[in-house]
Amino acid sequence: MPVIVWGWAIFFLCSLLSSPRIAEGAERVRVIPQKSGTTNTLMGVQARSPQLGWAVGAGGTILKTTDGGKKWRAVPSGVRTLLAGIFFADDRRGWVTGANGTILATTDGGETWIPQPTGIQATLYGITFLGGRRGWVVGDRGVILHTEDGGKHWVEQSSETTANLYSVTFLNEQHGLAVGALGTILVSQDGGANWQAQSSHSAGTFFDVAFLDDANGWVVGNAGIMLQTSDGGQQWVDRSISCVGGCKRVTDFLKIRFTDSKTGWTVGEGGALYSTADAGITWLPHPPIAKYSLFGLSFADASRGWAVGENGTILSLMP
Repeated sequence: MPVIVWGWAIFFLCSLLSSPRIAEGAERVRVIPQKSGTTNTLMGVQARSPQLGWAVGAGGTILKTTDGGKKWRAVPSGVRTLLAGIFFADDRRGWVTGANGTILATTDGGETWIPQPTGIQATLYGITFLGGRRGWVVGDRGVILHTEDGGKHWVEQSSETTANLYSVTFLNEQHGLAVGALGTILVSQDGGANWQAQSSHSAGTFFDVAFLDDANGWVVGNAGIMLQTSDGGQQWVDRSISCVGGCKRVTDFLKIRFTDSKTGWTVGEGGALYSTADAGITWLPHPPIAKYSLFGLSFADASRGWAVGENGTILSLMP
């Protein structure tokens, strides 16, 4: 089983699937491979609608589709570094994060990208915005950056940790969470001016945090880690997947998304796909939907989404 390494990853050479398949599990989902036109590993994806989406990855790769993924078109990024995170506030304003302190911004739907100075060299991973002006980025060695003007100026916030941070989300202008290595969960109640560490009772690596609303959220990580909160992150319930049957090693989960209050999806190592139909009380595995790891997951609505990963993999998901 491959070992997942975020940042400058050890990538695998695997072939793309060439035909649709139906995965069985808590929910049925049709999986259709799409041609990306690249073999670079894709680390992030965002769907703004069933037709409009972007993906980013190694070698400065930025891809865009306007027809639901029938065609993915490479867009010049102006860089050749790893690009890891992506966030669009609307159909025109978006940002991308990556290695060497990279943040790129667009105001024309991703057709052109402009570098935004950060003053740091750390690899930047997770990114989130509230509207088009207030944003946060997290990265290596506890880096947290914040902007109040759409990224024209980024300032560092003190995280009080040196653990790598991989994902960040804000539920409103004051309440935010960031997660990362060494079981790190950070919470802010003042817009990131101060961050407090929470006890996760885990030494694992958390790769993603996502909330359905102000109360209900999830954290996923290596070795099947899943944590659930129903009070905005004050307390966490362990929903981690155990190794059963002939299992030798539990899958690393890398991204999680919910499409409604009951239905959720998570992807990860080795093409893993798990889903829940009961608000995360139980998670059931689907057969692997790829032979390679999936790093990005995004849904435009309850019926259309994309997963992306190694070897330029893009999969259209239709629950």
